[in-house]
Amino acid sequence: MEDIFTQVREGNAFHVRVWLDNTENDLNQGDDHRFSLLHWAAREGRTNIVDMLIARGARINATNMGDDTALHLAASHGHRDIVMMLLHNKANINAVNEHGNTPLHYAAFWGKDQIAEDLVNNGAIVGICNKFNESPLEKAKPKLGSMLKERALQLGQDLQKIPFKDRSWLGYKTRSRDALLSRHTGIDIKQLNLSNQVAVTHSGEMYRGQWEGNDIVAKILSIRECTLRMSRDFQEEIPRLRIFNHPNVLPVLACCNQPPDLVVISQFMPYGSLFNVLHGETGIVVDQNQALRFAIDIARGMEFLHTLEPMIPDLVITSKHIMIDEDLSARINMADYKFSFHEKGKLFSPAWMAPEALTRKPAEINQRAADMWCFAVLLWELETREVPHADLTPMECGMKVHKNIYLYLRKKLKGVD
Repeated sequence: MEDIFTQVREGNAFHVRVWLDNTENDLNQGDDHRFSLLHWAAREGRTNIVDMLIARGARINATNMGDDTALHLAASHGHRDIVMMLLHNKANINAVNEHGNTPLHYAAFWGKDQIAEDLVNNGAIVGICNKFNESPLEKAKPKLGSMLKERALQLGQDLQKIPFKDRSWLGYKTRSRDALLSRHTGIDIKQLNLSNQVAVTHSGEMYRGQWEGNDIVAKILSIRECTLRMSRDFQEEIPRLRIFNHPNVLPVLACCNQPPDLVVISQFMPYGSLFNVLHGETGIVVDQNQALRFAIDIARGMEFLHTLEPMIPDLVITSKHIMIDEDLSARINMADYKFSFHEKGKLFSPAWMAPEALTRKPAEINQRAADMWCFAVLLWELETREVPHADLTPMECGMKVHKNIYLYLRKKLKGVD
């Protein structure tokens, strides 16, 4: 297929849809200048493709190398329907680019009167100044400037100019991802620049580092002896974990298959796991609204994984396996998949697991139903902010869950309330 960026620019919706259906294609990747697919669709006025990308989870506020968002481009090129679509999906209306310009600056300068009015009606601040101390009112022609000024006053805005402040050093912008990340599979471990160890678990050691200029986490699997068969199975199972086309699934970027080391590489998440956010000291306030957003994100990720045929086995949905991205979106971590050769016969998260998953082989259970049990425990955890069965060891927890469900079913079968 032709370059996906070209397909988007030309408005070939069918080809774009086919490309998006491939799980290994990253819809948030950027070109050489970090223009994402959404940037190009917004710039060229491809409304149907913008709608498709948003529905698939495109990052609304991702920036290119000039710090432009899709809203900057839609406003400057006069695509009102796309502007409204982006605003409806929580685009940052006062985002500033490297020149200090907001979308309103561009709508005013290019004489997009209706878009400029829409932006002001939706909260665009008319007093924000760019690097040259120019506000949108000063960039507009007199008639449009007067109209925007009057409308801002009606909405209660303070017309005092707000000086430009360079915040680029804060590093809070969400850049479109390097397109090369989704094209690698197996890489040499020498290409990884690993720094500090961030965690040690039963499944392996996690190190933070860099690869191709991107922040990553490398998980070195804990294996007593790596056999040739393990290496082969590892290589065969990795491709299914490279799911780039859903916003609530965190893909495995690549792997290093170099016995005795088997390494799984994924994107670094600044806030860590949901377990860490709920029970650690991250400083993140998880109110009811945020808890609900986490729950919806997890549900969407699960729904997508449940559409895969065959399903990915041995991936227990727990708060430790949900990662929190920089925009506070929740993503199911595919790097926490339990490989077929790894830790056979061992269970480490019984507090979240369905009773049947504790006593039967994976092939003997309804995986989708078992995942719903995990999700129910997660909802309880989000509501109470407590660790499920925190007072029990994993073995005690597993036995108690199984015993309680057995007693409950026996009562029901006997008709005892």
